[in-house]
Amino acid sequence: MTAPRPAAFLDRDGVLNVDRDYVHRIEQLEWIEGAADAVKLLNDAGYLVIVVTNQSGVARGYYEESAVGILHAHMQDWLAARGARIDAFYYCPHHPEATIARFAITCACRKPGIGMLEQAAADWSIDRARSFMIGDKDIDVAAATAFGIRGARFDAATDSLPALVRRMLASS
Repeated sequence: MTAPRPAAFLDRDGVLNVDRDYVHRIEQLEWIEGAADAVKLLNDAGYLVIVVTNQSGVARGYYEESAVGILHAHMQDWLAARGARIDAFYYCPHHPEATIARFAITCACRKPGIGMLEQAAADWSIDRARSFMIGDKDIDVAAATAFGIRGARFDAATDSLPALVRRMLASS
């Protein structure tokens, strides 16, 4: 087993890309200013970069799970062209009020639940003491707290993502 590494857990919509309801097609994707720089800062600092995102659009029948994978692959390619990478994507397709029956559950993975973070910890050797999460909603910070890591709230209208990442790294 490899030595534990700190992880930066990032919400997707509202942190890496502009949160337009149910982004699932490449042409809908608009990156948050500085997103690639922020991810590269984390890469260069030796952090695992792990995206954890609720994707209830799957449960609501707005798009298939395959669309999530296609979008995430495109995001990886775009970041790679800029010298940055995300180590893993985890998403929750569930919602208790779903229209697609198999996704109509109350689950542990839907934030503020910590199932996605727990799965990442099972898949990767993570140093929780130095790890943190950045999200744009209270549920993201609540998930971080429940998982035992620091959480920071990001507001694209007033914050710089690279500046927030630098602050989080400096306090690790």
